[in-house]
Amino acid sequence: MDVLADVVAALRNGPAASGRNVVRGPWGLHFGHSFGATFHLVLQGTAWLLPPAGDPIPLGPGDAVLLPRGVEHALADQPDSPLVEFDPAVEEPQQGQGARTLLLCGTYLLDRERPHPVLTGLPDVVVVPANPGRHRSLHTAISMLGEELEAQRPGAAAVVPALVDALLVLILRAWFEDNDCPTERGWARALTDPAVVQSLELIHERPGAAWTVAELASDVGLSRAAFARRFTEAVGEPPLTYLSRWRMTTAARLLRDHDRPLATVAKQIGYTSEFAFAKAFKRDFGVPPGTYRKQLIPA
Repeated sequence: MDVLADVVAALRNGPAASGRNVVRGPWGLHFGHSFGATFHLVLQGTAWLLPPAGDPIPLGPGDAVLLPRGVEHALADQPDSPLVEFDPAVEEPQQGQGARTLLLCGTYLLDRERPHPVLTGLPDVVVVPANPGRHRSLHTAISMLGEELEAQRPGAAAVVPALVDALLVLILRAWFEDNDCPTERGWARALTDPAVVQSLELIHERPGAAWTVAELASDVGLSRAAFARRFTEAVGEPPLTYLSRWRMTTAARLLRDHDRPLATVAKQIGYTSEFAFAKAFKRDFGVPPGTYRKQLIPA
């Protein structure tokens, strides 16, 4: 079980939307608040990221930006360039006479009903620079995207969406690897601590199992107390609290993606009673599971 891939798959709520944008200086694009996670790739040229707070951030070829909460921001050729509202329907928003920059900008649709700590623990702005020798998979994907978008060879319409889908995991993985600190809480630590990640794999693989802290601790080779402390310090919440969270996340995913009976969904995530499952689900999501499912069906 790949925990990061499983979390991202559970949070994704539809295909990514992205577009190629060629700009020539002077240029400035303002991005309003998005209900998804916004991303930008600098494929050629340079740019400045103007975050909602803090200093402008210089970007160069191969740099990747993720705004997991879709906060308002801007991109420009210079920090003081005038800004225009970005229209994703326009492939080439501005054409000046200055230096050329090729961007790929887009949004990942995410389920905001119950965000996972993988995303809530991230800063508003995640920047993964194109450091030589680091994160080769990410930068290979970015390079491939640049080539596909520039050349527009046959098959690009299939290749580009697949690469864009992979980018979310690749950017998250790179950021966690860069920010792994054994003395701090957070998923950067959780995904690199062997005992913690092994216990997360067990929970994700079998969310319906009647897990206890003692059983998880035994499976990862730690005492109950040592495991509970290590898990809580890394993840930010106790093992059984996380288990309950993941069960409800899994339930929402099953209700969204499948038409299985509610009793089957309840059993799959560890509830012997459909009534108990419905009560727990309503406590977390504000509506019963049947209503939640109906709300997802287009009118």
